[in-house]
Amino acid sequence: MNPREIVAKSWAITKGERQLRHWGYASSLLETLLNVKLLIYQVWFLISYIEGDPIGFFTVEATLFEYVPLWFFITFVIGLIILICIEWLFPNMGKGAIIGLAAKSYQKEEVKGGLVLGIYNFFPIFAIHEFFFLSRISMVITLISLLLRYGGGMAPVGIAIVIIAFLFSNILRFFFVFSEEAVVIRKLGIGKALKASFKLVISYLGHVVFLMLLSLLISIRVFLNVLMVLLIPGIVIGIGFLLSLIFSQFLTIIIGLVLGLILVGLASYLFAYIEVFGQTVWTLTYIELSKLKELDVIEVK
Repeated sequence: MNPREIVAKSWAITKGERQLRHWGYASSLLETLLNVKLLIYQVWFLISYIEGDPIGFFTVEATLFEYVPLWFFITFVIGLIILICIEWLFPNMGKGAIIGLAAKSYQKEEVKGGLVLGIYNFFPIFAIHEFFFLSRISMVITLISLLLRYGGGMAPVGIAIVIIAFLFSNILRFFFVFSEEAVVIRKLGIGKALKASFKLVISYLGHVVFLMLLSLLISIRVFLNVLMVLLIPGIVIGIGFLLSLIFSQFLTIIIGLVLGLILVGLASYLFAYIEVFGQTVWTLTYIELSKLKELDVIEVK
């Protein structure tokens, strides 16, 4: 199957398999919520940094503690910690389910068992994902923010190191791109999955054009994600400002929160299609390349 057929088949699976889209939507929704919270916090820090009085790491919590009752503060902090943990961990389970269900659909098997696939493959996928934690934009922004707060005179050097590590980590991520598929489909351990992915990419670098296409697809997805995450708080703040001229402050906050959740839900619906489609392309590519003869194997007759 050539790259064009794989892309067409992946899109057909994405549109045809509702279970895949459900997992993709849940993962995208939680990831978007996490990114929105990160952006709001970092924008606040950036404004304070430009003004010459950067906020501390727990300024948000300290400010909240000052203006709300103690019971509300404790409930809010506990709920926020639980939500952040879910937003951080669930997408790894979702990825295992999407890979497994996409492979089942491609193999003409019954598309079910997403929860089992997600739970069973959670820990190895989580380990692989965190192994490349420096390849994530959100992590780089957080580290740079911490360096600007507490790095002092070493902040520029630290930021340069973080950026170099980000680039190097993404290069490694390219060669280990099939490791998660190897874990879910071939049931390989983490080390063997990384090794198998590296060997597969090196063996078939002739497919580099196709891999570049996939990288472009992911880049578009990241761009859309960043764009929507930037727009959502801006839209909510703008409408909130207009509503504050008409309604009370409490009612304005409630309407703004509801509107924000609706916008996040709509953005996540778009991301779900892109997430499932991109992951399905990688999954089908792995299955097809795995069928080919390994180039370091010499059959002597």
